[in-house]
Amino acid sequence: MSSGTPQQDSSPILACTVSRDVQNFDLLIEDMEAALGESWGDLGFAESLAFFSQPEANSLEFIALAIDDEDEDNLVMLGEIITQAKARGIKVILIAEDVGPIVLHQLLRKGADEFIPYPLPDGELAQAIERLRAKEQETAGAHHNTASLSAGSSKEGAVIVVQGLSGGTGTTTLAVNLAWELANLDGDDHPSVCMIDLDLQYGSVGTYLDLPRRDAVLELLGDTENMDEEVFGHALLTFQDRLQVFTAPGELVPLDFITPEDVQRIIDLARAHFDYVVIDMPKTITMWTETVLQAAHVYFAVIELDMRSAQNVLRLKRALQSEDLPFNKLRFVLNRAPKFTDLSSRTRIKRMGESLGISIDLQLPDGGRQVQQSNDHGLPLASSVPKNPLRKEIAKLARSIHELGRGEARAA
Repeated sequence: MSSGTPQQDSSPILACTVSRDVQNFDLLIEDMEAALGESWGDLGFAESLAFFSQPEANSLEFIALAIDDEDEDNLVMLGEIITQAKARGIKVILIAEDVGPIVLHQLLRKGADEFIPYPLPDGELAQAIERLRAKEQETAGAHHNTASLSAGSSKEGAVIVVQGLSGGTGTTTLAVNLAWELANLDGDDHPSVCMIDLDLQYGSVGTYLDLPRRDAVLELLGDTENMDEEVFGHALLTFQDRLQVFTAPGELVPLDFITPEDVQRIIDLARAHFDYVVIDMPKTITMWTETVLQAAHVYFAVIELDMRSAQNVLRLKRALQSEDLPFNKLRFVLNRAPKFTDLSSRTRIKRMGESLGISIDLQLPDGGRQVQQSNDHGLPLASSVPKNPLRKEIAKLARSIHELGRGEARAA
């Protein structure tokens, strides 16, 4: 270990611990020596800020910022350390012992790349270093798969939102396949479509399209104030040259990691560059749900023919109406609807709508096991099972939305 301000001898310093006193983190010392040998040093908080501007810092791959509960009062300095490190292309591994969730949240929003609790789990530091290096290689080799967005574009695209009102209603299946059907309308003159997964914790849009999750997504969400076309384009992934996808972040983050202002900026930028913006929402009502609701041109609420969906519709109705929010903007979609010949179930559908005071505008058939298999294989239904009844109904829905939009454009 190199103690104090790192000195560049025969081999460059690849990493530094940054802490109030590194001796409080003896397991970290052992793991740093095991992973890097003598190619690391340790710094105090104030020392690190001075060191970043020195030529020796150019070789740093990452810093291990180690803090405990006594450091919570130094939140401003800790945030500045992360900011300065990121500005110089230095990765940050945050190592924390007995630190409150609010402090961790704020430091992660500043841009920390990895978080490891202390005492360190066996081998976790080495794995974190491997992940950082793998992500660096992925970023270097993935530029061909990013979207190139032109500054000053102003398409004013339509925002289509899909939200399930209970678990397992097929919300993401509908959102992904609707986006794909829209992106394949009109042949070579197809609309431009951006799919945004705002289910930050358990979003599976990337899984259903077999796309990786990029660090650029989390970095963008943590700093939307500085987002521009280049940053947003780098966070997008292209699916089969037709669909641009903003996946959920790779790490599980709190739903309040983003604010209503963050969401509005993302929607505004996406609308400016795409004809359609399809948003997959979490089931949870968040502080930014209202933002998405107000921005939506069409807001599909997906339910099933069961008591849990009925109860959740009533809860949502009371919540929105108590806040004078446009509940009538919701278009209810009944997934796994019974067949036309099932008269008793169709009577239940009618009674459900009447008792809840809603109109069930769209009924989607049960696509069966083929739907799950298609999702597991990372393919839209149109690519894997084009004759599936669910796929046919979603294709009809996409065409009707597109024709309605073209009709309104001609009228304007």
